[in-house]
Amino acid sequence: MVTPIAEELAKSQKSISVAEFFEKNRQILGFDSAPRSLITTVKEAVDNSLDACEESGILPDILLHVERAGKDNVVTIVEDNGPGIVKEQIPKVFAKLLYGSRFHALKQSRGQQGIGISASVLYAQLTSGHPAKIISKIDPGKPAHNYELMINTSTNEPEILKDAIVDWDRPHGTRIEMEMEASYVKGRRQSIYEYLKATAIVNPHARIKLVEPDGNEVIFERATDKIPIPANEVLPHPQGIELGTLMKMLRYTERQKLSPFLRYSFSRIGHLTAEEICKASGLDPELDPHELNRDQARKLLDSFSKVKIMAPPTDCLSPIGEDLIYKGLEKEFRVDFISTTTRSPSVFSGNPFVVEVGIAYGGELQKDDRIDIMRFANRVPLLYQQGGCVTTHAIESIKWKQYGLNQPGGGIPTGPAVILVHVASTNVPFTSESKDAIAEIPEIKDEIELAVKEVARKLSRFLSKQDSLKKRREKEVIIKKVLPKMAHKLSLTLNREVPDINPVVAKVMGNLLVDRMIESNGNGDARASIAIRVKNYSSKKWEFNIHDMLPFKVEGAVPQPRVISMGNDYDHVWKISVSPGSSKVIRYSVATLDENEISRLPSLIVEGLDEELVTGAKAIKG
Repeated sequence: MVTPIAEELAKSQKSISVAEFFEKNRQILGFDSAPRSLITTVKEAVDNSLDACEESGILPDILLHVERAGKDNVVTIVEDNGPGIVKEQIPKVFAKLLYGSRFHALKQSRGQQGIGISASVLYAQLTSGHPAKIISKIDPGKPAHNYELMINTSTNEPEILKDAIVDWDRPHGTRIEMEMEASYVKGRRQSIYEYLKATAIVNPHARIKLVEPDGNEVIFERATDKIPIPANEVLPHPQGIELGTLMKMLRYTERQKLSPFLRYSFSRIGHLTAEEICKASGLDPELDPHELNRDQARKLLDSFSKVKIMAPPTDCLSPIGEDLIYKGLEKEFRVDFISTTTRSPSVFSGNPFVVEVGIAYGGELQKDDRIDIMRFANRVPLLYQQGGCVTTHAIESIKWKQYGLNQPGGGIPTGPAVILVHVASTNVPFTSESKDAIAEIPEIKDEIELAVKEVARKLSRFLSKQDSLKKRREKEVIIKKVLPKMAHKLSLTLNREVPDINPVVAKVMGNLLVDRMIESNGNGDARASIAIRVKNYSSKKWEFNIHDMLPFKVEGAVPQPRVISMGNDYDHVWKISVSPGSSKVIRYSVATLDENEISRLPSLIVEGLDEELVTGAKAIKG
């Protein structure tokens, strides 16, 4: 009797472990080239360190050391000051794929699936044949455990090659060392340096030290000691729940009645809301949820949209915040203008999310290239697949000419600018397991567009003001070339001293005039009287600070200044408000000054106004 073909085929069919799958499909996880494999490994290790530190309330201090090991291999060492990992969990955390604590937790976090670092261990053992070396310590009074691990790809279980106790000078933390086939590149947007720079911008509370293969050290210092507010785990929101998911929840719930099932399975559903949902669906609140059929589940699902349910809670998110994004950009870029915004929370498919955007312009940024787009998801930089990301598509859809940037042929605009976009969510919808790009979710795209347009409007106002100030500057240069010559000729004709032309320049320009006049008191008085004259020739009311930095303290000042000691000098600060057309005078006395001392007195400084708006003194905006 001939054996049926189906039975012959059945003999060769068997299940495979997830480790075997990724062993043959490692490109899915981001291990598709030598440079990218190293970036992926560093990314996963640094993400784990940041998450562990933040969850424990520790300011992250991370060391990354990359060493060359032979022709095509590098050794990557990542060390942190986190809480450490208990001995029993170390092998599973580092040598078992899909093992983690965050997959079922509905809250914002960098990692979710438990694939990242174990995938790096898998790639390392495949390409170098060496195990991963881990040291972890949970307390100063506890020993440090040293493991050497590999992954059994047939079973997706850890193989322990070494288990020992070692001396380690850290009070607590974790260290992982892996050798792999990879390459360290410099001077590219997709490099270890650029990844860490981007990470430092959106994690300004972290200190990261990089030791490059040539021994060069780069330190990204923290810009704040404030640890992000931790995200809290929440229940799923009924908005956006799909029918199959709802049926699964009904089938496996521990609740015996429909009303309690609704209250304890979803966020924002209390007793009254549960009653309204049951009424809208035509279902008895006392029904056993396990007995609901498909049609009843559909009615329940439809009722979610009929009943007004509060938006999901946002304490499951931990956005960076406008101030810290500003500090991050300011720390890493030398620019002329920065604007940031954090949008109000929104929802897609029941998942709350927040979009944050920052824009930096001018300074040392390249003028003729396309703007630099920095994409982030849950504080993690996205370096690859920029063209396939909703962030890029949202930026490309904006008409940038109306905001002051060129956009030749549409697409990404050009100019000396950096746009930072951060999407924080309980479930970032990535386009693939490598987590390089965010999927085209309409709700997310709309929020990104609105946030980018908000900072773009502020940029447009800045550029418009800069253009106006440029014209004023050009006009003032011309005036200052002509008037001195006229004054000099006039003084020669009348046989008089050359007059001070600053008042005339200020009046013509409509500027703020600030100057210092020194007079002797006479009558044997050894002191000199000094007057600081402030005259507003503009049509606006100005508020600013005047700084008079002198090598001595003044006497009898009216009004009294705030005095700041600066070594051998004293900064005298007056807060001034001057309406259009009005003037104010500050007076004080000092010991007699000779002509040489008078000539060496530093210029007055006006703090809070652009230099083009002030005549007779230096001006600083900030």
